[in-house]
Amino acid sequence: MRKSIYLARVSILLIMIALIFGMAGCGGGRPYNNLYITSTAGGSVTRPGENTFIYYEETVVNLEAEAEEGYRFVNWTGNVGTIVNINDATTTITINGQYSLIANFAQITPMVAAGGVHTAGLKSDGTVVAVGDNSDGQCDVDDWTNIIQVAAGNDYTVGLKSDGTVVAVGGNTDEQCDVDDWTDIIQVAAGLSHTVGVKSDGTAVAVGDNTSEQCDVGGWRGITMVTAGWFHTVRLRPNGTVVAVGDNTGGQCDVGDWTNITQVAAGMMHTVGLESDGTVVAVGDNTDSQCDVGGWTNIIQVAAGGDYTVGLKSDGTVVAVGRNDYGQCDVDDWTDITRVAADFEHTVGIKSDGTVVAVGDNTNEQCELSDWDLIE
Repeated sequence: MRKSIYLARVSILLIMIALIFGMAGCGGGRPYNNLYITSTAGGSVTRPGENTFIYYEETVVNLEAEAEEGYRFVNWTGNVGTIVNINDATTTITINGQYSLIANFAQITPMVAAGGVHTAGLKSDGTVVAVGDNSDGQCDVDDWTNIIQVAAGNDYTVGLKSDGTVVAVGGNTDEQCDVDDWTDIIQVAAGLSHTVGVKSDGTAVAVGDNTSEQCDVGGWRGITMVTAGWFHTVRLRPNGTVVAVGDNTGGQCDVGDWTNITQVAAGMMHTVGLESDGTVVAVGDNTDSQCDVGGWTNIIQVAAGGDYTVGLKSDGTVVAVGRNDYGQCDVDDWTDITRVAADFEHTVGIKSDGTVVAVGDNTNEQCELSDWDLIE
């Protein structure tokens, strides 16, 4: 009897062991792998969280990162080979090995954008302010949140949100504000009446006036940044070369021989490029000497107005050449500037403390920025 009871217990134990291994085999014999996730300052990983997780090989895991106020998601780094989109805060990863991932965040950098007769400013908390002509609603940005970049066209304003979508307000006669369906955007630019966006995969989209083919960017690949002039569009490649499409009446698209460029800016009929050594090149209409930048050195940012050019130097001072009938080039006494913007006839600069200065045409109060503080 005791032997029978013993054998029965052994049988039950063997069955339980078989069941346990059978359940473990539900993964088809796939091995387990670890997924370690963490984040930089400014945000967190909300899905699956921040920890070490164990998954069967070939498991598809949902990833979701969320930025704190004043920050934006940048990308995923680490073992990212099977992530669908490293630049998307919400994506997936397929587990086929041991993984360590980091969700990277960056502070929102205050910036200004000068439109035709209005000015927009991005605050460090991701909200936007605007002053100047509002006849087309181009200054109606009070309810914008989670913005990481702003751009201003002639009579409209564009905002890039931290989730890669885009918003726009103002004049829309050429459909330059039809950006509601854009996704996965990492940079925007606004021309006179056309809007361009760079996607995370290095391609471009554009809407608006295309009479000079300035929106013909569908075949572009490998874009570092874009800038939009009045009737032309310029792209910077990762290798420092430049390409332009659109109106070339003044030679503003003749950038094919440029090399070692780190930033580009487009004006009405001229294009400016910042070289890696801090010097500047320019092509296009030079009627008002807006392309006379050959002697500039130690430049860290350039901006192109209607027919003038502005350069920010590494010491925080500013230089400008070109048409100056409204005093838009009167920046010689500016100091402690961290960023500049220019459009038709006014120039704007941000100081290191977040306050803003402006010179030039002020007929619509687009230069009334003395009460702005973009750092919250």
